[in-house]
Amino acid sequence: MEKLVSNLLVKYLENRGIEHIFGLCGHTNIAVLSELEKSSIGFVNVRHEQIAAHMADGYARARKQASVVLSHLGPGLTNAATGVANAALDSIPMVVIAGDVPSHYYGKHPHQEVNLHADASQNEIYRPFVKRAWRVDRPDLFPEIMEKAFQLAESGNPGPVLVSVPMDIFSKKIDESLFEKNNHHTKSLSKPSIDDEKAKEIIQTLVDAENPLFYVGGGIILADAAQELRELVNHFDIPVAHSLMGKGAVSDDNDLTLGMTGFWGTKFINDKCKEADYIFALGTRFAEADSSSWESEYTFNIPSTKLIQIDIDPNEIGRNYPVEIGAVADLKQALTVLNRVAKELVPEGLTNNQIKQEIGNNRKEFTESNKELEEDNSFPMMPQRILADVRDVLPKDAYLTTDVGWNKNGVGQQFPIYEAGSILTPGGFATMGFGAPAAMGAKVAAPDKVVVSLVGDGGFGQNPALLATAAEENIPVIWIVMNNSAYGTIAGLEKAHFDTTHGTVFTKDGESYTPDYASIAKAYGVDGVKINSAEEFKPALQQAIESNKPFVIDAPMINNPVPTDGHWNIMDIYSPGKKVHHASIK
Repeated sequence: MEKLVSNLLVKYLENRGIEHIFGLCGHTNIAVLSELEKSSIGFVNVRHEQIAAHMADGYARARKQASVVLSHLGPGLTNAATGVANAALDSIPMVVIAGDVPSHYYGKHPHQEVNLHADASQNEIYRPFVKRAWRVDRPDLFPEIMEKAFQLAESGNPGPVLVSVPMDIFSKKIDESLFEKNNHHTKSLSKPSIDDEKAKEIIQTLVDAENPLFYVGGGIILADAAQELRELVNHFDIPVAHSLMGKGAVSDDNDLTLGMTGFWGTKFINDKCKEADYIFALGTRFAEADSSSWESEYTFNIPSTKLIQIDIDPNEIGRNYPVEIGAVADLKQALTVLNRVAKELVPEGLTNNQIKQEIGNNRKEFTESNKELEEDNSFPMMPQRILADVRDVLPKDAYLTTDVGWNKNGVGQQFPIYEAGSILTPGGFATMGFGAPAAMGAKVAAPDKVVVSLVGDGGFGQNPALLATAAEENIPVIWIVMNNSAYGTIAGLEKAHFDTTHGTVFTKDGESYTPDYASIAKAYGVDGVKINSAEEFKPALQQAIESNKPFVIDAPMINNPVPTDGHWNIMDIYSPGKKVHHASIK
């Protein structure tokens, strides 16, 4: 029987288990919207496509499956591009379905067509960052393309894909058997592992090493392999350092967790990485900030330190450092084999009380060094006080999103995360504006969890219209706006190197200026509180959690930089030989 493509598409998504679609209307996609009205799938309506993409990103991270974005052509697609690119650089599976110009008008420049270099070429805009971009030129090919799109998004190194659909195709009829055929195709591919021989080589190398170290990235979270990792770490008592994206893979209260490396890592953590004779890297691309710009003086001294590396993406093996033992594998599968082989070769495991003691002493020293700032009653608040109060109130299994700036860097360095996957942060693209909408996506995916977004005033100001969606859909996220009336991290950078803050701080008539985000929230129908003293903050957060409603807390904050002992090569570009980083902005 022939049915409308729009109808069959929605039924296909239902059959795949899709429960939510994030997007914004346009004349090219209303045929799909009309079918969604009759569907069990919830359409989460937004006021800007970047919000939709970031929400879908947060949803996919929390749900551990590909999310779906529905977009209009042209400006709708370009508005969503930043959020889709952020997902791409963090390997988050996403299927973007975008309306396009009518196929019979290709090249005539119908309304909003992108065709400056080729007819109907809006799909080319996404080519640099999606895993694949399809343009559907025939309605009978659409079912096959959709199946391929989901499979590609979720397999290998996950990531977003684009399916660009001329609007007339949504309104054409095809035989429903074309979509039904996809029901017979597997929705879960078997993933590659490692053989026992390679596992024995890796385990024996770790056993024979004098000073081995695990270094883990976000790939552990994507592979849902944290439990297997923790088992191997504890069996051998090998310390664990992590990238920003790997935070939480091993709990921050584990005796073997060193912490985050690189520019915002501490000297103790970076030195432990340099001193290792073998590093076992799992699911990390050794990004620049995590690796102190790959300069051996600061974090990783490879190849003096020997490297073992496993990743699902062969492009990451040896990308930035030479590898002695390398394997392409799914981390959950590989770690399952490694744990079995480890127990066969070393049944009783290994004990390293010395490293546990060193880590414990360093953790205690760092905590003591931060205690005065965490208890500081000054106002505007110290950022360390905000983080300490949030950690004190927040349940251990709550979801926390960050944006960029103090909230991201400070959380990575000094905010304990206990549950793997409960911290959502923009890593590869470091997108300002990610954290606030991503929190909404996480809450939609995990409605029973407390979800808090730590975000600067610069990041929250990117898309405050997300509050309209929060109010309409009753998405009870708590946004903590760490408000320093500036793009604070960049202001500190410019001040340190050029002794000016031009273009980085918010002023009006020479005085510091900031919108009242609590009042803005109330205008959208969302509860909001503006903090007037440090003592008010924790009770306000407790109130927000108990309310189970969307809630904005505007917390004025001192613009102090995150302390760092690491290195970033841009410092040498700005100020060669001076070893300066960021300055405090008063």
